[in-house]
Amino acid sequence: MRDLSLATLKSLGVPGGIVLLVAIVMAYSGWFTLPLPALTFLFYCLIAGGMLLAWRFHSSRIFFSLLVLLLAHQATTLSMEQPPYIPATLHAIAVLVPTNFVLIALMRERGFTLESVAPLALFLFVQSLTATVFCGAAPRARSLPPIFVVPRYAMVVIAAVVIFLCVRFLLHRRPIESALLWSLGGLFLALRYAPSPRVSTLYWATSACILVASIIESSYLLAYHDELTTLPSRRAFNDALEQLRSPYSIAVVDIDHFKRFNDTYGHDTGDQVLRLVAANLGRVTGGGQAFRCGGEEFTILFRGKTIPEIRPHLEELRETIASSGFRTRGKERRQVPRGPDRRTEQARARSRKGDRIRQLTEAPASVLSVTVSIGVATATTQRPHPEAVLDAADKALYRAKANGRNRVEVAASLVRRMRTKAAGIA
Repeated sequence: MRDLSLATLKSLGVPGGIVLLVAIVMAYSGWFTLPLPALTFLFYCLIAGGMLLAWRFHSSRIFFSLLVLLLAHQATTLSMEQPPYIPATLHAIAVLVPTNFVLIALMRERGFTLESVAPLALFLFVQSLTATVFCGAAPRARSLPPIFVVPRYAMVVIAAVVIFLCVRFLLHRRPIESALLWSLGGLFLALRYAPSPRVSTLYWATSACILVASIIESSYLLAYHDELTTLPSRRAFNDALEQLRSPYSIAVVDIDHFKRFNDTYGHDTGDQVLRLVAANLGRVTGGGQAFRCGGEEFTILFRGKTIPEIRPHLEELRETIASSGFRTRGKERRQVPRGPDRRTEQARARSRKGDRIRQLTEAPASVLSVTVSIGVATATTQRPHPEAVLDAADKALYRAKANGRNRVEVAASLVRRMRTKAAGIA
């Protein structure tokens, strides 16, 4: 589980928590002046627009979340439209909607194929029909208090689902878990204020808005973050370069012998190596921000820092990665026989593969160690532009590779100044 850092709390609370907080402030401050018909129209617009966006972006989980919200809103409206009221409907919604959110969170995102959509659609249909039958036979009430009291057993279910969604978010950091969590908060308030249709509809619309916003958030992550490592991608790096102001430093990080990992162990292990390195880069100290720019190459931006300030942090990062051994997952796929014609070839290549494994690591065959080479440059009067700084860091990286790998090299101009200063002191 990732550390509960400020960035984690920010990604958990934005935008869902902010949207719900704004709705609560509007409901209690008197700024909330929209009439009920306008709020109802807004709710249906959010549902329809969100479903269209979810369909366009192949987000079946958000689509079904909005559908569950729509069914719950319709059931609440029908049960509260005029006396005698049906409190059992609110009780059922308080239990069924959180349960459905758990099922949706556990779903694999497979788009809108018939095999993935039909089972859940049938389940929701049967669930709605069953709830309608049982609630229709439940006792009715001539009046309700201004605030509906959610039953204790429903509160237990809601609390359990909140904990579940929080844990899921901390494990995976996906917008869907955050959206379901805050949408569930809006649903709770909508049920609590069900006897007040205007306030309740505000919270229904808020829940729908949170789910729709998660589609935009997911699209942003796909555009600006690398899917494999979750680090910011090259597009985010290019945007960051345009905002840089001197002083700043750029470090280019490359995994040593990465092609050998792929050739010897297969691409699954190569992906595991990339995730291992990216996890360490994401925790770099010294105020650095890591990006994956493609393949096995990463960059780290240090805003407002010079090389003497960041070099200890880069050395610490290099040593941490070098000491982070890991075990391969299962049998190496290139050693699995694929037919009688490959057995002889595999036997001949076995000794060569053993040599390559020993070159990669001194640990046992099932344990791998990874090293990185780092080139770093800082903005100077000779190279004030980010492109020049990045080019100097690339050259320093090539020198680190040529000098034996698993090392940090600084840009050549800085090396010359340091040597000249040392010679003058001598």
